[in-house]
Amino acid sequence: MTHRPLPRAVRQAMPLARQVAEEVAKQYGVCIRPVPLKRLDTHTGTWEIVDVPCGATLDATCPPCAKRNRQLRMAQCREGWHLDQEPAITPDQPNDEQRWLIEFRADLQAHRDQAAWLGEDTSDWDAAIEGIDAEINEAGMRGNVLGRTAPKRNRSTRRRQDAPDLPKRKMTATTLGRTFTSSDGKVYRPSLFVTLTLPSYGKIRDGVPVDPDTYDYAAAARDALHFSKLVDRFVQNLRRVAGYDVQYFATVEPQKRLAPHLHMAIRGTLPRAEIKQIAAATYHQVWWPAVDRVVFDGDHLPIWDDGIGYLDPATGEVLPTWDEALDQLDADKAAEPLHVLRFGVQVDVQGVLAGTPDADQCIRYLSKYLTKSLGDSLDSDNPAQREHAGRLAEALRFEPCSPTCVNWLRYGIQPKGAKPGMAPGRCRGKAHKPDHLGYAGRRVLVSRKWSNKTLAEHKQDRRTWVLEALGQTDQPPPDPHRYVWKPVPAGDANVAPLAVRLLRTVAERQRWRAHMAQLQAQADGQDLSATEDLGRAA
Repeated sequence: MTHRPLPRAVRQAMPLARQVAEEVAKQYGVCIRPVPLKRLDTHTGTWEIVDVPCGATLDATCPPCAKRNRQLRMAQCREGWHLDQEPAITPDQPNDEQRWLIEFRADLQAHRDQAAWLGEDTSDWDAAIEGIDAEINEAGMRGNVLGRTAPKRNRSTRRRQDAPDLPKRKMTATTLGRTFTSSDGKVYRPSLFVTLTLPSYGKIRDGVPVDPDTYDYAAAARDALHFSKLVDRFVQNLRRVAGYDVQYFATVEPQKRLAPHLHMAIRGTLPRAEIKQIAAATYHQVWWPAVDRVVFDGDHLPIWDDGIGYLDPATGEVLPTWDEALDQLDADKAAEPLHVLRFGVQVDVQGVLAGTPDADQCIRYLSKYLTKSLGDSLDSDNPAQREHAGRLAEALRFEPCSPTCVNWLRYGIQPKGAKPGMAPGRCRGKAHKPDHLGYAGRRVLVSRKWSNKTLAEHKQDRRTWVLEALGQTDQPPPDPHRYVWKPVPAGDANVAPLAVRLLRTVAERQRWRAHMAQLQAQADGQDLSATEDLGRAA
């Protein structure tokens, strides 16, 4: 009797083995998009191919890596929010090699200055200086030995007349904020959880404008583009009013109306009225050239000339560069900023104490959307919201997002770093991509003295915990200089297929979990034996 294959409908209902393998890998926390790298062990001289997690932050890319990054951020937020000791950040003392490099750099600078004074060609000296500067950074020193070399454009710091004044307290060298002592002598160190939103651009119902034709999409687009700068201004004002070096952990998330808003955990506390006053008095002025007049559009676009830049195709005139356009703006005493950003009237301020359920809930809320892109807030099944997103994308299409944005050509200005092939409406910046909704800044904003640790140090803490749980506390810390890493060329025959690598990693995770379960059982057995001994002794 011959075997008859299963009907097609039955086979279609069966899950694909490859998809099941990926789901199992996700359950075990295995990266489903590992990056193969060649690793040279300098101690043994052997090469091997190692899979490195992709490190994705979004579920759509790699859910296991996104989950690990979210948990890492939650640990970072928890450790830094209610510190009771001042974080100590002291730079290491320079070693002999670093001192020698600076001395050599000083000699090169002297020779270069001497050549310039004599009118000689300094290109060779400039190349040597560029090389030694790279060695200075590779030797463990950060920044540039000369500091800021480009002149900074300064504008009047006088506050706008339509912005309320803020109190200013004398700064104290602390990051911890105030403490309060109750009648029973217990000391409390409260902190804040603040939510800031952008202003209204028109009446909203169920996340979409009631009247799209009167909704101010231009203001919404510009506010989204420069939202991170407004947040920086808020932090500056917050520190001036608080009188101490306020530390914060903040996340940027989209509202249902597709506008970004901010959740911020703040170490220390201030009166709610002052927080709302600071938000009302905070603004950011965008001093960019005007974009109210379209100069080039459609087929009438500027043309590129090597060695010169972009020209007007009708007159042959060279378009002003970005710096020249700013010089013209600086020379105009009656000039107005291109855009002024402000927060909306909705400001939510909550007091939070360490170790309370409210603190844990706020931490979960801060990290709630970190594994989602800004565009995930869009309801694809809602035609009205799709139309709303399309109108916002159209408002962003020709809006300049940065000094290097190609859209400046539309308004008769050469972008900073102009090059051939540019055309308005084709900017590749993140802000112009639909998934970013005009916001191209970082999703997580953390002050430098928040937890007194870098993300790499938080990762090391997790590794230490696992080694302790496995009983391997005697393991030496990894030597960062032991291995040399190189990319693997595409199509390398030594790299196994992705499915095979996933199965290998799943098997490894199974061994880890079995070992952890065995250690847990041993620990529970020891605790039970100790309890029985105490019972017999009693």
